[in-house]
Amino acid sequence: MIAASDGAWWRPRRSRGGRLRRMIAASTYRYLLLESADGIANLTLNRPDKRNALSLDVMLELLAALEAIGSNRAVRVVVLRGIGPAFSAGHDLREMLDRSVTAYRETFDTCVKLMEKLQSIPQPVIAEIAGIATAAGTQLVATCDLAVASLDATFATPGVKIGLFCTTPMVALTRAIGRKRAMEMLLTGEFIDAPTAAAWGLINRAVPLAELSATVDALAKKICHASSFVVGLGKAAFYAQIDLDQQKAYAYAKEVMSMNALDTDAQEGMAAFIARRSPVWRDRT
Repeated sequence: MIAASDGAWWRPRRSRGGRLRRMIAASTYRYLLLESADGIANLTLNRPDKRNALSLDVMLELLAALEAIGSNRAVRVVVLRGIGPAFSAGHDLREMLDRSVTAYRETFDTCVKLMEKLQSIPQPVIAEIAGIATAAGTQLVATCDLAVASLDATFATPGVKIGLFCTTPMVALTRAIGRKRAMEMLLTGEFIDAPTAAAWGLINRAVPLAELSATVDALAKKICHASSFVVGLGKAAFYAQIDLDQQKAYAYAKEVMSMNALDTDAQEGMAAFIARRSPVWRDRT
């Protein structure tokens, strides 16, 4: 079903988990910094001493923060970054030793939910990468809608070197850079640099470190100029059609576009273009 007018179809559903609900209600997080201004939410991994490793608690906090952001109409774009020398070094290996299969399943199930949440909230998520991103950290980059890195950033899926193949990162990585390049990263565990990551499609671009924050901010502000409803609709449609065969993708896309055309913002945008004036989106009135 595609709703044309109120945007309710892409509103994220509130989790039924009590622990997650408590985190959403919290004004602060232990491992994250969350600030919002001018329609941009800055979500920062704040565990530099552990290279922003994705422990279970960190992933649960990220899920909670993203769910809160996803239901906040004032937020139009999310920027995800990490403090310290690493964007994220992946899963916390200290949590991976001598655990039960139930514990491992909980970790990877939570990781999958996190990656799906990044793509299911209506706001585009931009990864800002300075330093290294490894294993699930690279998965995080590959999953975000957009990614910009400093020229000195590096990326790897090195699990094969320690006996734990990067199987879940493989899902996002393969969809971002293709089979052969993904297999090279997965089988060798070697790092690629930021220009290579850009050429392969893992990130959008690589810029000097001194220009990184300004580049990401400029990109976020460009997205903020558009109708938040239309951006949310487009993001949802993108992920819905991407794995369909061409015929089914077109069948889906034409229906989305037909219903989009009925929406108030679409009518306003087309009228403004014809009249050579700036559109006034309903979330700005």
